Amino acid sequence: MFKINLKIALRNLWKNKGFSLINIGGLAIGLASCMLLLLYVAYEWSFDKGFTNSDKTYVVYQNSPANGKIFSWAWTPNAMAEEIAAKIPGVKYASHNTYSSTKLVSVGEKRINLRANFADQYFLKIFDYKFIKGNPEQVLKNVNSIVLTKSLAEKLFGNEDPMNKTVKLDNQDVLKVEAVIEDVPANNTLTFECLMPWSLFEKKEPWAKDKNWGNNMCLTVVQLKDNSYFDKANSLMKDIYKRNQQGQVSEALLHPYTKWHLFDDFQNGKSVGGKIEQLKIFLLLAFCILLIACVNFMNLSTARSERRAKEVGIRKAIGSTRKSLIGQFLLESIFITLVSGVLAFILVEVSLPYFNNLLAIKLQIDYKNITFWSTFLGLMVFTGFIAGSYPALYLSSFEPIKVLKGLKIKTDSSVSIRKVLVVVQFVFAACLIVCTTVIYLQIRYVKNKPIGYDKSNLVQIAIQGRMSEESKMDLLKAQLLKSGAVTAVSYFSKDLTEGGNNTTSVHWAGKDENESILFNHRGVSDDFIKTIGTEMVSGREISTITKKDSNSVMLNESAVKMMKLKNPIGAKIKFWDGDKINVGVVKDFVVEDAYQKVAPMIFMPTYLSGAQVVIVRLNPAQNISKSISEIDALVKGIEPDYPVNRKFVDESFELKFANEKLLGTLSNWFGGFAIFISCLGLLGLALFMAEQRKKEISIRKVLGASTGNILTLLNKDFIKLVAIANVIAFPLAYIIINKWLSAFEYRISISALPFLVAISLSVLIAVLTVSIQSVKVAKANPVDALKYE
Repeated sequence: MFKINLKIALRNLWKNKGFSLINIGGLAIGLASCMLLLLYVAYEWSFDKGFTNSDKTYVVYQNSPANGKIFSWAWTPNAMAEEIAAKIPGVKYASHNTYSSTKLVSVGEKRINLRANFADQYFLKIFDYKFIKGNPEQVLKNVNSIVLTKSLAEKLFGNEDPMNKTVKLDNQDVLKVEAVIEDVPANNTLTFECLMPWSLFEKKEPWAKDKNWGNNMCLTVVQLKDNSYFDKANSLMKDIYKRNQQGQVSEALLHPYTKWHLFDDFQNGKSVGGKIEQLKIFLLLAFCILLIACVNFMNLSTARSERRAKEVGIRKAIGSTRKSLIGQFLLESIFITLVSGVLAFILVEVSLPYFNNLLAIKLQIDYKNITFWSTFLGLMVFTGFIAGSYPALYLSSFEPIKVLKGLKIKTDSSVSIRKVLVVVQFVFAACLIVCTTVIYLQIRYVKNKPIGYDKSNLVQIAIQGRMSEESKMDLLKAQLLKSGAVTAVSYFSKDLTEGGNNTTSVHWAGKDENESILFNHRGVSDDFIKTIGTEMVSGREISTITKKDSNSVMLNESAVKMMKLKNPIGAKIKFWDGDKINVGVVKDFVVEDAYQKVAPMIFMPTYLSGAQVVIVRLNPAQNISKSISEIDALVKGIEPDYPVNRKFVDESFELKFANEKLLGTLSNWFGGFAIFISCLGLLGLALFMAEQRKKEISIRKVLGASTGNILTLLNKDFIKLVAIANVIAFPLAYIIINKWLSAFEYRISISALPFLVAISLSVLIAVLTVSIQSVKVAKANPVDALKYE
């Protein structure tokens, strides 16, 4: 019986090639889109789960009340790990490490700028990376030692054994290679190319030796013996700051390490989501696209019902039960889905490199993974059953006497179901159009919103090696200005587009001491205002040419507003236990999140905080490539042992919109696929309706109807369905985009534009799709359809 049913399925596919191609193509695109999105979701979901005891591992977060909010971040004091290990019950290991930073590692003439971490010996007990060479029990104890990843070892030493060989760090410290580990997987939040002892960090940065509970400067990771200790441990963590520093209002909490990547958004001290919200959207998108493909199959299968009515009647007349007929039609559906699955697999393999390039990740199919194959096969069988369920039930319900007498089947119910399915397809399509339009408008609004400085033609260069010497900095500035490649040069204590460096240790007359206010602080040098293209609101700029401004600071507008200073110029401020005088007010400019309000900021001379970057304004009258070459040559002349590390500020600023751009890009692409699949379904239905109404159209033409009249007649029903779909979609889309926009302090207001775009596009797409087929029928010679009557 199976063999006979399979033959019938193949014959039907071959007999109706056009419908078969539309069905197989639609299901293939739907399955391929679903698979790609599921691969991406699985990749993101797998973050930080590759360690033996990852489920018992936690990141220590600090909750700090300030400015009427609670700020949460994974920066902690260097004393935190030791205190946790000694005082918190149930802790197996507690480790502190720095976040990855760029360091120069060299072997002979080979010099590589790479991501490096400093960590204590417990770090590699918590994260059990696979050791290729070396003793895991002995690493990170010797101050002058280093652990390399496999790829870095190959870059530095080629095929030689790197063990016990030496490398030079920042052209200063000679370190012995004591271990080689496997490369850190890309789906890890903590990534690095080499590990060095915490004792080496303290040697290079003497201030880090002091156990200071007021300086949040490292990441603390904790691994519990068992999760049954979590509630008690987390409860004791809450007051750990208060127990160790008088007047401290911050609290600590344990955040699951496996949730760090996806649940890193905190509000009022509690995790409320993060990138997981994007994954939910992509997961919904994946199954909606697949659902649209299934709806196509249902529509086209029921549309061809009359052609299979006699087959059903004959099979029932010779003894077939409804159950066997349902089995036959489901078999056909699953067979078509399997064929579509093979095509989908090819589409995934072909598109995966582009998809990886689009997302800057390395997704790949693990052919040896049983989970992948079982999910893939399960998805195809599930799709086959869902797509074939309604057609099987509907076609198997025909009464044999009526269909064999040649009576027309009453298709009112099937028509109404098909209309409902078309509406469902375009509800989703309209929602996608509205949402992607809003995402685009929001990103454009924030990017075009004044950020307080001119980021075009602005370049920042990392200060490395001898460049940090004061005499070398002065020399470099003079040479850069003399070259004509730049019009202004200044120094800054941090990357201009990055956050960090904040404190609550600021006091002034009239401050409510029960209120904690978080200030960003940065070091600046002469000509900073001119270089970045901002302006002074009042007062003057700090001078670093002499030490006369060693006790002077500048405030931004947000700081003046937060401090409620009526006369900010000359205001006395106590900052880091030192008395300062405010000499100027700087216009607010965006440093951290472009979507949130500018935080209060204090500016001080760079010689008090140390400069990390040189900021230069390129000469607009000179060729950019020539200017960059001259800048690189001058920087290389000052510090020849380091590769020049520079970047354009506007390129760095673009990274702030990475998540939103990713959401918009994927919504555009897969929304486009969903609309294309919907169009395939409409094309199939239009083909069927035009065929069914061929004689009616011919009679109308004989009676004088024009081609335009015929096209209007055939398009009218579909336009109604699309209009109904938009009416249903708009409230849903409004709820979705309103919730998404609520996360941003700077956001667009929801206007009629996205909805007008949605209804215009959806109607246009429907009309074009239906007209492609309808115009052939409308222009056909009516004699061909009527001559057999």
